[in-house]
Amino acid sequence: MNKHNFKRIMKKLLLSLSAIAIMAVSCQESIQVANEELSNPIKPLSPTEINAEIKAHFEQNKAFDWKDASDLLIWSAAMHGDSILSIGYGNAAFEELKSDETKLAKNAITKKIIEIEYLSAKVVGAEELIIRDGENLNYIDVKIKDFETVAQLRQMANLRYIEPAGYNFYAYENLEKSSSGCNKDGETINSSDFRLIAPNCYVSWVYDRHNIPSAWSYSTGQGVVVGLIDTGVSSEQSLLNASFNDGYSSGRWRQVYGTYVDSWRSWVTTTDGPWDKCSHGTSMAGNIASPRNNDYQPVGVAYNCNLVSYRATEDVVLDDYHEQQGVANALYGLANRTDVKIISMSVGYPFSIGKISDAIKYAYGKGKLIFAAGGTSLDWTTWYGVIFPATMAETVAVTGITDGAAYETCEVCHDGDKIDFTVVMQRDWDENRTSPTIGFYTGTRQYVGGSSISTSTMAGMAALVWARYPSYTRDQIYQKLKEASDFYPNRNSSYGYGNVDALQAVL
Repeated sequence: MNKHNFKRIMKKLLLSLSAIAIMAVSCQESIQVANEELSNPIKPLSPTEINAEIKAHFEQNKAFDWKDASDLLIWSAAMHGDSILSIGYGNAAFEELKSDETKLAKNAITKKIIEIEYLSAKVVGAEELIIRDGENLNYIDVKIKDFETVAQLRQMANLRYIEPAGYNFYAYENLEKSSSGCNKDGETINSSDFRLIAPNCYVSWVYDRHNIPSAWSYSTGQGVVVGLIDTGVSSEQSLLNASFNDGYSSGRWRQVYGTYVDSWRSWVTTTDGPWDKCSHGTSMAGNIASPRNNDYQPVGVAYNCNLVSYRATEDVVLDDYHEQQGVANALYGLANRTDVKIISMSVGYPFSIGKISDAIKYAYGKGKLIFAAGGTSLDWTTWYGVIFPATMAETVAVTGITDGAAYETCEVCHDGDKIDFTVVMQRDWDENRTSPTIGFYTGTRQYVGGSSISTSTMAGMAALVWARYPSYTRDQIYQKLKEASDFYPNRNSSYGYGNVDALQAVL
């Protein structure tokens, strides 16, 4: 072989080896990509895409429920919500107690999740899977990663609901959540928005529109226990603490609890106590039960009722995992108290939350009369109607209207066919002139409006009626309120039975 031929052969050999090496690398990369696509066949939707689908549901149906969502939407929202799913189990729409049947359902669902997540090497064992077991209600909160977990669970007959419990709709809308319903600043109250009564306290103009002061001749709420689920009560407002049992408000009591966990970690269970850090709960508690004493401060609708307050949420929008859990726990706690007759909830969310729905049904089964806010809009919440849980059949939905000649929804209030009652709470000519209540700090007052103040006002009027008729059931009290309303026996498509005359209701 001559020198020229040798070089030519070696060149061909080197080119062949290079081609083989390139092919080997290419095949290895193709296999790797194929394996990745096999283990993750579907990519989650982005938060922008998720929110767009949710909004589309609202625009089309005026409502949204995860049961109507696709497997992909639920799984995607879970992936953007700390991978948490809330799963309601059992063969019925709701079962109050855990039975052998529901235990079998839970075991089947848990087994299925572990089976799928094991196959995709996402979990080590059940201890990593379940982050919260609804010990008293039939649901579990679990951590998942695999799309097939959602897809296969939704085919199981013993699953009632499956929801992405950690997904926060508002977090991806560039919205400020922390101030929702919170305002610790005191205000100067216009003198035409209250009047002075004995011994020296103020009555809101709103009360006169519902004949509440006249009803006090027959009932002040004495003996009735009202449960309040909100942001708690202020430790710096004496009228809800040391001076709660004072003046004409005598022989009564109040209790405070906390179920809200202030942490971004889903597994944390230590609450941050019963005290309000927002002011919203303080306003609602004051509107229901502020004492009638000599302090020149606004009096509550049922100034002799007893009060059980729960700090269950940070603010009025239940968009946080721990807020939803806190409200569910508060409902369960109040439901199991035989002394609590009424529950007032001036908080909510645009769409349903399974564990709260279960807890409300549980409380309803215990005979509680549950009032819920129909919804108060900020500039970013005008695209939905009556909010959850006011949308539930087990709650009494309340909204606010102006004091104009005709029924007109308040500037920020929601209305619709889910509303049961209305409360006059806004001056027709000035949206800032709403109902005066006690403030966050002792000696301060503030205006509070929306469906929140309307809901607590209705809860207070219900306490007046129940104190007048202590042997009545929840349904009988509800009937008394209806019979004392503007539209009864008819029902308005936007305002339910309308305004209640408290005097007529207690007679």
